[in-house]
This record gives sequence, structure tokens and C-alpha cells, in this order.
Amino acid sequence: MNRKQFLYLLAAVVILGGAGIAVFWNNLRGYQNDGATIGAKVLPQLKASEASEIHLKNANQEITLISKKGSWSVKERGGYPADLGQISELLAKLVEAKVTQSQQVAPSLYGRLELNEPGKTEGVGTVLDLKDQKGQPLAHLVFGKVAKKKDPGNPLPNAVDGVAAGRYLIAPGKIANVVVVSDPFENANPKPSLWLAKNFIKIDRLKSLASRSAKGSWKIARELEYSQWKFAATGGMLDPSAAGAAAKALGELEFIDVATEPKVEGENPVTLVADTFDNLTYTIKISKKKDSEDYYFNAVLTGQAPKTRTPEKDEKPDEVTRRAKEYQDTLRLLEARIEFEKILGQWTYVMSAKTLEALLKDNTQMLVQARKTEAAPSAAGMPPGMGVPH
Repeated sequence: MNRKQFLYLLAAVVILGGAGIAVFWNNLRGYQNDGATIGAKVLPQLKASEASEIHLKNANQEITLISKKGSWSVKERGGYPADLGQISELLAKLVEAKVTQSQQVAPSLYGRLELNEPGKTEGVGTVLDLKDQKGQPLAHLVFGKVAKKKDPGNPLPNAVDGVAAGRYLIAPGKIANVVVVSDPFENANPKPSLWLAKNFIKIDRLKSLASRSAKGSWKIARELEYSQWKFAATGGMLDPSAAGAAAKALGELEFIDVATEPKVEGENPVTLVADTFDNLTYTIKISKKKDSEDYYFNAVLTGQAPKTRTPEKDEKPDEVTRRAKEYQDTLRLLEARIEFEKILGQWTYVMSAKTLEALLKDNTQMLVQARKTEAAPSAAGMPPGMGVPH
């Protein structure tokens, strides 16, 4: 390369560098004009207390959360109570969300970042709409890909980015801007089952449990809360582990989803009646969901807790007084739980087979199974020189 060629190359570098700087400053001014300054809040005017409706939608699902008189519910699940903790977390994140990166992206390129709104064929993100009590819009956001960074625990130079570091989204402004916020917003998900309140029926202090199905019926009972379980009507020897597993399952009930079918009809129905020492009766209906491994579950609660406690035998006077006071302290909590569980009886739930396994046993499965006895060794199987003793 001669001197003249070198000077031409140097001039080209200067020109290109100057153009790059000019573009940088123009873009920076554009971000500032559009409210996308690094560190600025995405929704600076938003107040969480003003939100009365949250709508999330992607290419396959949508969810509408509605607040009335301070209680949130899930529209797509027949008004089932929503998870207040999830909602509070999402609203708090929206209020505090700040821009960590900002760039102008042509709408034709939104699909690469999964920022297209539902209706597009590909690259669809998750749309979030917030409304106030009057139905007026508070915010409209489109969440796209999760921004990832290299795992700090993997020192290899060829390590693939795999740790969630934020989320791409289209923020409101004069011109559509693509920004990255530091939170991945994992709960900005329109799957309805994720938003259902997880508080559920817990049947404790069980006094008796009866089962009825096409395969037969059985009933177990106990005199005191910590007494041994016995068959109340059927014969045979009760398997204590089977009885204990059934009682334990009623105290650890969890559901997957709330059924949305207008008429819930399952296969091989089983009816359970559970009576407790609190004078409560749960009538439970379980049936196999068609073309699925899951089950339908419904529990209707009747009865009310006694207002006073009945002393046990041989209680001393001071014990009677102390335990009566303790009962009154817990009665208010019990009555609130009863009221809530009676409301839950309005819906039918979807549960896994594992959750209900111990409650679906027939009468033969509740019996102690006879152990196979080992056959005595025959003379033919003895080593040479040994015989069967007389």
C-alpha cells in the first residue's frame, strides 16, 4: 500500500466513524423524546391501586382478571377466586419496571423478538392490557422474548446464554419502541390455571369415611380423633396403611385446574362421604375425565362447627376452662374456613390421579392382603444324602 492509498483509507474511516457517531446521537435523542431513557420507568404514571382489570393474551390462551369490591376473580373459570399474591406481584413489577436497553426496531422485524400481537402467524408475544374501574385503559404492553445472559457459574468461553436477564417489550410512547426491562416477567402468562387461588379444601379431624362405586362400597370410622381406624359395616381386616393414606389424602388435596365444560360428566364415578369431629360433612364426587389421566372432583360441605366444646372424659376443671378458651380462639378461624369451603363447592375441579389414588380404592383394596407363604423344600430338591426328617 502506497502513501496515497493509505490517505484514502484513513479518510474513509473518519467519514464512516463520524456517520456512526451522528447516528448514535440521533438515536439517543429519539429514545429521550419517546420516554425510553435508560433507567426511566416504563409506566411512570401507573398506580397499582387503580387497576381493576388485567387481560393477558398470546397466540393460544387468554386470561381476564377482574376486581370487584376488593376481590379478584378469573373470568375464564366462571369467576373462580384469583391468586391475589400473583396479581399483586405482577402489578408491583409493572409499576417498578425500568428500561435497561432501548432501540428502534421496524415493525416488520417484531417477529424476531416475538413482539407481534395475537393474530399474526408467527413471532407472537403476550399482550397485557390494564383497565380502571370505569373500563378506561391504563396500559397496553406487548411482552416478547426473554433476554438471556451467560451463566456466571459456567466459565467456559463457548457457554450458551441461558440465564434470564430481562424481557423485550413494546412500551407506550410517541413512537413504538422496543425496550428491555431487567425483570423477565415470568408471571405475565395467560395460562388460566396459573392465576387460580391455591387455597383449597382441607378435610381434617376425620371421624368417618364412606365410599360407594360400581365396584362396591366400604366405610371406615374411629371413636376418637387419634383412635385406630376400623371397618364400620363391611367384614374383613382393614389395612391400617390404606385407611391412613385415605385420611391423609383428604388433608392434602390440590387441584390442577377448574373445569370449564358446561356439563361435567366423567367415567366410573365414586362418591365419598366424609364426616369430621367438627360436625361437618363433605359429600365428594370423583369421576374419570374422558380421554385423560386426570379426574373431575367436586366437594359439597354441609354442617357447622359447634359453638362450644364438649369436654373429654376425666378432664380436670382447670383443663376444661383452658381448652374451652382455646376452642373459642380457633372457632373464628374455623368458621371462616367453613364459609370459604362452602363457596368452593360451586365448582368442579381437575385433579391428578396421584392426588386421588388413595381415595379410589375399592373394598378389596382396603383389606389386609394375605401374604404368599413359601413352599416347603421337597426331597427331590435336597442335596444328595439328605432326606426329609420323619
